[in-house]
Amino acid sequence: MVFILKKLFTKVTQIINLFTDGCGKSIAWLILLMVLIQCLVVCMRYLFDIGSIALQESVNYIHACCFMLGAAFTYKENTHVRVDIFYRKMSEKNKHIVNIFGNLVFLIPLCIFILIITNDYVLQSWRIQERSADSEGLSYVYILKTLIPLMALTLFIQGLADTYKSFLLIRNKKIGIKSD
Repeated sequence: MVFILKKLFTKVTQIINLFTDGCGKSIAWLILLMVLIQCLVVCMRYLFDIGSIALQESVNYIHACCFMLGAAFTYKENTHVRVDIFYRKMSEKNKHIVNIFGNLVFLIPLCIFILIITNDYVLQSWRIQERSADSEGLSYVYILKTLIPLMALTLFIQGLADTYKSFLLIRNKKIGIKSD
């Protein structure tokens, strides 16, 4: 039974990592799109004296997508901001213990809190099909607000996968979890 659970958890963790990698690589293309649109906005404004609020807001939307949906990828790749005064000098086993503790005490509860606290906020926005405050702006504020619980959900799932991986590494088990 334990062997079956380990195989199941390992397979689920591999799927989570593949999903997170896919999101992260897709977001890289969004960054290019954001830069191109921003260049277009600047050129239109300063070369032709034409402004577009919808284009300006689209840059904000894309930036929000990159930040919110890229959080789990950043965490998975261990490129997030870490105050590592003590962490960098720890043994690998102690690093994994700190990771498990941080995930179980801080990351996962924070993600659950964000999911709970944003539920009504996002649902209300969907109910009224919230639009931009500017009449020429984008009509998709409700989709933008949906990124908040999506960020929490993807971070939660990636946190679970990381916790499982760290647990296996502490126990000196050979893991078959592919992260790339």
